[in-house]
Amino acid sequence: MKITNNKIFWGLCLFPVIMLSACKKAFLEKLPTDAIVDASFYKTDDQVLAGTGLLYSKVWFDYNDKASYNLGDFRAGTAFSAYNDRGNVLFNTTGDNLENSAAWRAFFIVVAQSNLTRQNIETYAGDGVSATVKNQAIAETRFMRALAYRFLVMNWGEVPVIENNTKLLLDTSLRKNTVPSVWKFIINDMRAAANGLTETPIRPGRVTKWAAEAMLARFYLNRSGVGSAGSGQRNQTDLDSAKYFADRVIKQGGYTLLQNYASLFLFPYDNNTESIFSLQWVYSPGAWGTQNSTPAYLAYSGDIANGDGWGGDKSATWWMMKQYDGFTVNAADNELKGRTLDQRLKATFMLPGASYPEITQSIPGGEQRLIYPFTGSDNNFLAIKKYVTGKAKDNGGLAAQQYYGHDTYMMRLAEMYLIYAEAELGNSASTTDAVAVDYFNKVHTRSGLPAFEDPLTLDVIFKERVLEFAMEGMAWYDLVSMHYYNAQKAYSILNSQDRGLFFTAPNQFPNPTQWTLTKTPWATTDRVINANSGNFLLPIPTPELDQAPNLKKPAVDYYAQ
Repeated sequence: MKITNNKIFWGLCLFPVIMLSACKKAFLEKLPTDAIVDASFYKTDDQVLAGTGLLYSKVWFDYNDKASYNLGDFRAGTAFSAYNDRGNVLFNTTGDNLENSAAWRAFFIVVAQSNLTRQNIETYAGDGVSATVKNQAIAETRFMRALAYRFLVMNWGEVPVIENNTKLLLDTSLRKNTVPSVWKFIINDMRAAANGLTETPIRPGRVTKWAAEAMLARFYLNRSGVGSAGSGQRNQTDLDSAKYFADRVIKQGGYTLLQNYASLFLFPYDNNTESIFSLQWVYSPGAWGTQNSTPAYLAYSGDIANGDGWGGDKSATWWMMKQYDGFTVNAADNELKGRTLDQRLKATFMLPGASYPEITQSIPGGEQRLIYPFTGSDNNFLAIKKYVTGKAKDNGGLAAQQYYGHDTYMMRLAEMYLIYAEAELGNSASTTDAVAVDYFNKVHTRSGLPAFEDPLTLDVIFKERVLEFAMEGMAWYDLVSMHYYNAQKAYSILNSQDRGLFFTAPNQFPNPTQWTLTKTPWATTDRVINANSGNFLLPIPTPELDQAPNLKKPAVDYYAQ
């Protein structure tokens, strides 16, 4: 790697934590020489916790903004955009794709700021800082770094592990690291975080020991297929570890499922009893990067938004609608008809005639409580509902254009139940294990569906995860986890999806009792994708390859510093 033009590889925005200065958009940045840190800071518990505060928001901003659903849902096929972000919808994401670059940049910003913050705490924390807070803060940096690397390794595969960004000023040999060694680093980091975190939140919204153990359950399940060479078999030790940690969090973490699924996304829902870890956004007009901007791009119209509402062409896919029980598809697979008892549909996507009394809708001559309109003649869209909470008046006055304060879920208790079920299933074709079935049904029946009584299979659990976490940026990573041990199954799921236009008609308006979905007859192209070994992982952004040619070299194993 060559270092030139006052830029450093992975230098990022190493901003002082006591100044909420915005990161520049360029990924490669000159290392600040004026004040990387104020040496008089980190002298009290409050200062140390302030030092880790931005790890819960600002450093994740470029990922949360639009990349989260572009990668997690558009590439996975749960949702699509008809006119924008087509590279991700059509599964031909390139090295120049904006959201590919934004996600890469964001995750390495998380890594860099976690590294710098930990270094500053270890160097400058004074006698006035309690051991509990110092351990907590250092553990927070390791938690965030591990989570960022989980996203990196699952999106791009081989990536460089960085534990100390300042050393890169003199390092000209940094290489990508192998996937197994990156996963080993990730799990070691999160285990260390679990050992340093408190069992109850040290401040509202802060991660705990149980949040770290929940992430370990996820990580072990994800990693269980690494190194299987497509054998279809997962590592039993990793599966056992996933089940162990999921069970501990379920029984000892103190979390409970919300009774009503829709309540998970009704303002105000932050840090509820089901939330294990959420990004902590604040309504902060003028302080760009600490707010949640995503609702601006998801709300289907300015009629329900705050000068934004740019999501009019976003919708559930045809494939996604086929996942909901109660819709029957005809033999030609060009018509779906019916309704579902699954309450997650209405809480995730809007169908014509559905009512949302919590959202104010502007209409000619006044306002009303939202009734999702029925428009068009041969195509329309089933708009995104999750994370869309309406106008300022619907959010206690705390909303403005691209400025929203509600949090983004990164881990919910429902995932622990489904992780346990999948880990118990393991390499078997099915399971009737009583605990696994009970945990699965806690999620399944909460949605309004009757208890599932047949043996659990991988297909059943995968479908449940898709329905539970659609538009939460999750489905893509379920497919990557599957790809580790059964690539052909992952390709088969992706290549069977219809991602094209369709028309949805209610049987009455408003308050329909069923809908008929019909594929748009003239929209015959770009309905399916061709996922394969050559395009499954994301390409490293082109500017990074230009700046760091060593990224083109074969990966090497990583050994902890």
